Amino acid sequence: MEILKYFTNNQFLESKATSYYDVYDPSTGELVAKSPKMPLDEVQAVINNAAEAYKTWKHVPVMKRVQIIYKVRELLIKHMDELTMLCAKEEGKCWKEAEGDILKAKEATELACNIPTLIQGDSLRDASSGYDTVSYRESLGVFAGMAPFNFPAMIPMGWMAPMCIACGNTLVLKLAGATPMTSLRICELYREAGLPDGVLNVITCDREVNKELLTNPIIKGVSFVGSTKVGKYVYATAAAAGKRVQALCEAKNHALVLEDAALDRTAAGIVNASYGCAGERCMALPVVVAQESIADELVAKIKKLASEMKVGPAYDKNSKLGPVYSASHKQSVIDWINKGLEEGAELVLDGRNITVEGYENGFYLGPTILDKVTPEMTVGTFEIFGPVLCIKRVKTFEEGLALMNSNPFANGSVIYTQSGYYAREFTKNTDGGMTGINVGIPVPVGVFPFSGHKNSFFSDLHTLGRDGYRFYTETKSVTTHWFDEHEKKSTNVSTWDGTI
Repeated sequence: MEILKYFTNNQFLESKATSYYDVYDPSTGELVAKSPKMPLDEVQAVINNAAEAYKTWKHVPVMKRVQIIYKVRELLIKHMDELTMLCAKEEGKCWKEAEGDILKAKEATELACNIPTLIQGDSLRDASSGYDTVSYRESLGVFAGMAPFNFPAMIPMGWMAPMCIACGNTLVLKLAGATPMTSLRICELYREAGLPDGVLNVITCDREVNKELLTNPIIKGVSFVGSTKVGKYVYATAAAAGKRVQALCEAKNHALVLEDAALDRTAAGIVNASYGCAGERCMALPVVVAQESIADELVAKIKKLASEMKVGPAYDKNSKLGPVYSASHKQSVIDWINKGLEEGAELVLDGRNITVEGYENGFYLGPTILDKVTPEMTVGTFEIFGPVLCIKRVKTFEEGLALMNSNPFANGSVIYTQSGYYAREFTKNTDGGMTGINVGIPVPVGVFPFSGHKNSFFSDLHTLGRDGYRFYTETKSVTTHWFDEHEKKSTNVSTWDGTI
């Protein structure tokens, strides 16, 4: 069993921690490593390292900064299989899902390579007679990133690190204690690519020490991904301390299936979206709102496809559904299924008692379907974060849309239909920030923002897309005026000095 280290100034250092997070292989249930709950003084030292590095990194020309990011991209490709295995082993994603986690980190890294064009400013000659104005986008300083367990590469090393660093900032990245190994390995790739000391720093610590990232005056901004309860706290605390914040939080995405939908393809899309990554993603599809006229047929098709999914270890390339990430989370999902049954939902498919031969100690759950879930049932309202699909039934498009919009979360929303009219009405009126028309997981590619709404997001600027670079930079406007020979001798200056 490995005792993991933290990363600062391009070195892996042993922590003085006296307590640790357990890192399991969810496929076997084996304890494979421990990550330190770093003490406050170590975290403060890491923040100071990032601040010291910023003094020189901010002056490195942007073209030179992105050359390092280009090299990181190449190294991600070179080590794709190794990183995929690490991700699968510590988080439990099936091989293709884990590979996708690394590929999404690569995609965001590629977006960061475009920073020289993205952060170009604006200019206007003769904004007022003889006065020229230019605006620049500049780095802010040290940022903190707080990553969740479920995407060990995409979120910390995709959404956070490349954009932050390419924009000229330095980063203190707090990883999830249960799944830190993939990002720690990617730190080595940044070092190999030539990133200077202190620009990228990676820590693990408990919630109490984590408060330092929200209040330390050196930190200028915080990017958080996690639960809504914690996200609200992060947003309120860091914003009150004068920091810019983006907090991406929970979801309960719904799909409305109309009676004109292509049911075979729709059912396949729903199974993929609901059970992929074992449901442990905020853009999973845990609720289907089915028009009553086709609900029975749709549920039967979903049940058939879900029942055929091969549940197995993450690194078996034949597995279609891997384990959830921990034993405690497995029990949480089971508790939610039990609660749904207590609330009156109908159990169509039960995944609570799945075992995998040869991997009996793994944290496995099979696909589960709860039908006839009504609006008052909490199982259909709040995030379960597991392979559980709830079916709600409605008579009309209008009833379905209203039911979906009544949910407190609004990360994504989907409609399955062949009707252009209903698709257009849906996109105009849904609360979901990322909307799919016959697309079960409507996450756009990284050149667009990951744009959740309502209790799924707290801030003004989302991650990725144009919002991404705006979050990591601020605008400086410079107005210039040069005196001609006559004006050099004048003492007559307008009150507004050329600004009108």
